[in-house]
Amino acid sequence: MNEWTPVATVYNPLRAGSIDGTDVDPHDRAVWRAMVARYVPNKEVVGDPHHTLFVSRLNRQTTEEKLKEVFSKYGDIQRLRVVRDIVTGISKGYAFIEYKEERALLKAHRDANKLIVDQHELFVDFEQERTLKGWVPRRLGGGLGGKKESGQLRFGGRDRPFRKPINLPLMMSDHSFTDRQHTRGERQLSQERARDRQREKGIDRDERWRDRSQDREKGRARREERDRERERSDRDHDKERKDSKRERHRSKERNSKRVKDESRHRDKGRHKDRK
Repeated sequence: MNEWTPVATVYNPLRAGSIDGTDVDPHDRAVWRAMVARYVPNKEVVGDPHHTLFVSRLNRQTTEEKLKEVFSKYGDIQRLRVVRDIVTGISKGYAFIEYKEERALLKAHRDANKLIVDQHELFVDFEQERTLKGWVPRRLGGGLGGKKESGQLRFGGRDRPFRKPINLPLMMSDHSFTDRQHTRGERQLSQERARDRQREKGIDRDERWRDRSQDREKGRARREERDRERERSDRDHDKERKDSKRERHRSKERNSKRVKDESRHRDKGRHKDRK
């Protein structure tokens, strides 16, 4: 049995989904997804993870220059990166700051948490993706913060540590679930749950396919309606143009007829005068 700590030293999705880190069975689908996930940290990320600070809950308007101004007072910054949307370029509300020295990192970790920047209270912690063994990101059901899967929380981090268990000696170790799988009953249970997951994946895939098909049909219907509206508009415009042209032609004919009548009337008058 591993010694209990309020902050996780090894990431275990089953413990992270438990308020005190003592659960032995997953109670939501996100925990299951994290347990079966095979996540490998991004190898293209540069910098020393042990000198890197994770800063979140940023104001979306906060810039790199503002962060550098705030965090440079703790020490020399090697590199700073605000994570932005690849399409819009809008900040996602978190950043990574790498310091040149470890003491600067520790000082920023101690003093910068809950600092107010641009009317937002920051959350500051060490980078965990490359330093916490077994780490699984939130998008795969893991993580140590935020809400997902009907409001389910994650525990074991600085912001939301484990609560001390009531019966600490009976607590299972970090690897308890893996050890339990070696028994025959647990193997059967794991197989049944794996089949359930496969069925759920199949159902989800079918639902996504139906949703995409419906979206395509709706999009096609909208395009056809727009085309019909455009054709009606073009026909109405052509009709108005033809009516206007016809009216101008009629007006011209009436004017021409009136001029002829007036000319004829004048000719008759002159003829009478000569007589």
